[in-house]
Amino acid sequence: MIAGAVLGGSLFLLTHLFLNFGNPIVTSRRQLKAAEAIREVVATSILTELRDPRVKDVTVIGVEIDPDMRNAKVRVSVMGDEKQQTLTLRGLQNSAGYLQSKIAARIDTRYTPRLTFKIDKGLNNALEVSRILEELRKETPPASDDSATDGSEDPS
Repeated sequence: MIAGAVLGGSLFLLTHLFLNFGNPIVTSRRQLKAAEAIREVVATSILTELRDPRVKDVTVIGVEIDPDMRNAKVRVSVMGDEKQQTLTLRGLQNSAGYLQSKIAARIDTRYTPRLTFKIDKGLNNALEVSRILEELRKETPPASDDSATDGSEDPS
């Protein structure tokens, strides 16, 4: 982790060293740069160029790329229910060829990474936790101000 800080000098590099549920993985600077370029291309293309009506309300969370640069997992968050998420995932898989051609034009590698899309439920889980906490806050009465009746004043 210290070598990552010295080499990369960024929090981005350190966070990518500990993907995969805390198990350290070796990630080169080249992989990180390629993953970031892929994320940018995919996010921009989804927002501005894709015309598939199934692909909407999508946020590209991150990209994990294999060391041989042949496969890339694109983690996306989709707002909506399970049906909407499944539909959007199918639309993204159908658009993978087009997105790969955009990536091939952007990054110079021997092989263009094959894209697979995975739903990242982290954002949805965070929204659900926020909703539950807000409900609890509304149900719990506010703490009363007991400073006037703390026994220091004589009631008579």
